Amino acid sequence: MEQFVRQKEDRSNSSRDWIRATRGAAILLVLAVAGAACATDSETGPLTTHDEDAKPGAVDARNPEARTAIGAFRSANAQAVALAAYQQGQLQAGRVVAAQKWGLKRAPLLPPAPPAKKPELKTEKGWETKSGGPGLPPVITRVPTKDKVIFLTMDDGSNKDPRLIRMMKELNIPYSAFLTDREAGEDGYAYFRRMHKAGVPMHNHTLTHPELRKMTYAQQYKEICGQQDNLKKAFGKRPPLFRPPYGDYNGDSLLAAKRCGVRAVPLWQQEVFPTKWDYRRADRRFHPGDIVLTHFRGSDEWDGTMPDVIRQVLKKADREGYAIARLEDYV
Repeated sequence: MEQFVRQKEDRSNSSRDWIRATRGAAILLVLAVAGAACATDSETGPLTTHDEDAKPGAVDARNPEARTAIGAFRSANAQAVALAAYQQGQLQAGRVVAAQKWGLKRAPLLPPAPPAKKPELKTEKGWETKSGGPGLPPVITRVPTKDKVIFLTMDDGSNKDPRLIRMMKELNIPYSAFLTDREAGEDGYAYFRRMHKAGVPMHNHTLTHPELRKMTYAQQYKEICGQQDNLKKAFGKRPPLFRPPYGDYNGDSLLAAKRCGVRAVPLWQQEVFPTKWDYRRADRRFHPGDIVLTHFRGSDEWDGTMPDVIRQVLKKADREGYAIARLEDYV
C-alpha cells in the first residue's frame, strides 16, 4: 500500500511539473525575448552562441539562466518542455533583434514543422523533354505542398559576402546553394565551407556553367558528374539536387544527373534581384511550395548587395504571409 501511495505521489508530482512547464513555456518565451535584447557575454558565457560558423539557434544549456529555467521542474519530461521553450524563446528573440539590425519591420515568420513524409515529386507539365524518359530525376519549379512556405535558393558562387552568412544565421533563414566550380571554387570553397558548417546544403550547378543542350552526352556527364566529385571532396558527400545553368537541359542532362546520384532537378518560379523580381506566373504572387532563385552576386554586378536581395525576399514573404522553409525537408 505504501509503495502504491509513493507511485501515486510520483505521478502526481510529474503531472504537476508537466503542467507547470507547459504553462511556464509562454512566460519563458517572453523572458527570453526580453533577455536577448540585453544579454551579454559574461564569465559564464553567452546564452546563445556568437560563433559565426555555428548553426543558428544553438543554446548553451549549461548557462545558469538555462539551468534556472529547467531546474524548477522535477521530471525529465517537464524539464524537456521547459528547455525547449527556453530555446525557442532565445531563437525568436534573436530573430526579433536581428530583424531590426538588418532593416526589417518584423521578424520573419517561422515555418511549420517539416512534413513527416516528403511529397512525391513528378516532372511538372511543360518541363518534359522529347529525349527524356521514365525513371529520370523529376524537374520541378515548386514543391507540391499546402504549407504556406517558399524555398530560397542561390546559384553560382562568384560573390562571397560575409554579411550574407551573418544575416541568414542571425535571422535563422534556411536556404540552399547550387554551386558552379569555376566561380564558387576559386578559394577552394573556403567561403562555402563556412556556410555549410552553419547548416546550408550545397548542391550541383555544373563545373563551368555551360548551355548543356548544346553539348554531347559525354560533355554533359563531365560537367555534372565532375562537379559532384568536387562537392563530395569539399563537403563530404555527393549532393542529391542538381540545377542546370539557365534552367536549360535535355534528356541527356537528366540521364547524366541520375547516373551521378541526383534525385531531383529543382528549377524556380520566381527570380529575385536587388531592385526587381521576375515571375513565371501572371499574378506575381507566391504560391505554396514555390522555389525562389537568386545568385551569389554583389554591387560589382548588380544594383545592390546580397543583404539587399534577402530583404526583398523577406519583405515580400511578410506581406503575403509566407515563411521560408528548408528545401531539403520537402525534397
